Amino acid sequence: MGTRTADVYRSFAEIEARNVSPVFHEWASAVAADPQVLALIEALPPTKRQPNLVFAAARFLGAPAGPYPVFRCWLLEHWARTDRVIRERSTQTNEAGRCAVLLPVLSRLEGPLALIEAGASAGLCLYPDRYSYRYGAGGRIVALDPAGGPSPVRLACRIDEGSVPDSIPDVVWRSGVDLNPVDVRRPAELRWLEALVWPEHDERRRRLHAAANLVAAAPPRLVRGDLVETVMELVQGAPPGARVVVFHSAVLVYLEPERRARFVDVMRSLPEVTWISNEGERVLPRITELVKVPVNGRTILSVNGVPAALVGPHGQSYEAL
Repeated sequence: MGTRTADVYRSFAEIEARNVSPVFHEWASAVAADPQVLALIEALPPTKRQPNLVFAAARFLGAPAGPYPVFRCWLLEHWARTDRVIRERSTQTNEAGRCAVLLPVLSRLEGPLALIEAGASAGLCLYPDRYSYRYGAGGRIVALDPAGGPSPVRLACRIDEGSVPDSIPDVVWRSGVDLNPVDVRRPAELRWLEALVWPEHDERRRRLHAAANLVAAAPPRLVRGDLVETVMELVQGAPPGARVVVFHSAVLVYLEPERRARFVDVMRSLPEVTWISNEGERVLPRITELVKVPVNGRTILSVNGVPAALVGPHGQSYEAL
């Protein structure tokens, strides 16, 4: 029991958490070698066993972000409550920073744009036109601000010089679909998004709250539904004359492979739509096989099924392919 789950936690520790979150690296490494904790996790449905969800549920309930022995004691004592949260919630990390790696693509599309996000969570990534950007390229910083002036949300990103965007797109419509849309105007929902931010990432927490305040003032249209079944409806509802862009970030990993394939089929059936995918290297093999350089824990940003860049999982870097 627990062999496959142990491998998942070991992989998470080495590929995703190493040099990114010392706390999660220690926790995941230790869980992989802890038969008692693995047995508890194995009792969860397969889709609920991922480290991000288990750790976020524990932190949502007050687990201390410290050494594994302390966390382990807390987890064993509070497992019944943690189990309930895991089963009720889902991984809905809503990282506004990912807009920094969407912008190099969005800024080169003829607008105006109608944005649709699959797996939108609270919709924070539907506002690339409302954020400020600071791109580090070749030893210089390139600043981009919305037309109305600097935004309270400032996104920093390392990028190759040839990919630096020179404008912020005109977004005239935005919508999204999620199985459980998050309303950032509700304190408990915002607290769940905060629990999904890794322990040491204080800047991400500050950015989350700044973006949530901005979005709460003018919430997007978020539809509750299955993204495979609903995305076509949203595309058909976009305003005439706008270029429709469907995008998703670290979402398809949570679908079974046959559902991922169905979603890809839907997107390929819509040639008039620009499809931007930002997923891990194991999620869409047909796209990954076109990447000829090491991914090294980054995600693959592709446009209409063609790899465009390797990017930091939270939008912190962009390397064109």
